[in-house]
Amino acid sequence: MKKLVLITGASSGIGQALALKYLQMGWTLALFGRRPEVIETWLKAHAVCDDRYEIYSSDVANPVSVRGAAQACLVRQGVPDVVIANAGISIGVDSSLPEDIEVMARILSTNVVGVAATFQPFIAPMMARGSGTLVAIGSVAGIRGLPGHGGYCASKAGVISYCESLRGELRSSNIKVVTLCPGYIATPLTQNNRYSMPFLMQPDAFAAKAFRAITDTVSYRVIPWQMGWVAKLLRLLPNVLFDRLMAGRPRKPRHLED
Repeated sequence: MKKLVLITGASSGIGQALALKYLQMGWTLALFGRRPEVIETWLKAHAVCDDRYEIYSSDVANPVSVRGAAQACLVRQGVPDVVIANAGISIGVDSSLPEDIEVMARILSTNVVGVAATFQPFIAPMMARGSGTLVAIGSVAGIRGLPGHGGYCASKAGVISYCESLRGELRSSNIKVVTLCPGYIATPLTQNNRYSMPFLMQPDAFAAKAFRAITDTVSYRVIPWQMGWVAKLLRLLPNVLFDRLMAGRPRKPRHLED
């Protein structure tokens, strides 16, 4: 029987690249997204056979929606071997503006609570089976805060810490928790960035490295490795030097500018 991977945010970017990689490796797909018709069109364009996938309409910012889709997946396809919480949004915020506080709440709900809501329905079934891997897509942006990007940076820092906590909680089980932190990937989330993006990767290149990391069940990995060193260096910089380095850096476009 083919192994089953569940991927959220499968309608674009990293989600599609991961789906294609797992297809190439012979896996069956459970694809979650807010735009199921987009996923269907993409799969048909790649001539993917109907028996290789199921699509579920789901909004990770709505836990009830995720639970409903997860229950449907369990009934139709069984317990996934790997669950990848990939869905996320990236929007610039200005904390001096009241409307941007609502935007920040939306970012945190989608990027942090959405990860937990994605994992929750599958933890007990995986424990009962005695195996499973939970994968969260974090970001290098979660390692150090960037001006104008407070919502996204805070959310990805939350993902990293949440997965550390969950990994400790599940240590006595046979469920593995993997945190992957991409650097800059050429997706719709980065196409409007106004600043340089060193070591920019194509989604398929990221997916290949992510697949290897997930298969090896590493607990944490930055992709590409060069961004891992950049992140470590930034983390070690004293605040006064970091703040000086970030001064005048272009900011992520706000929601009204996107």
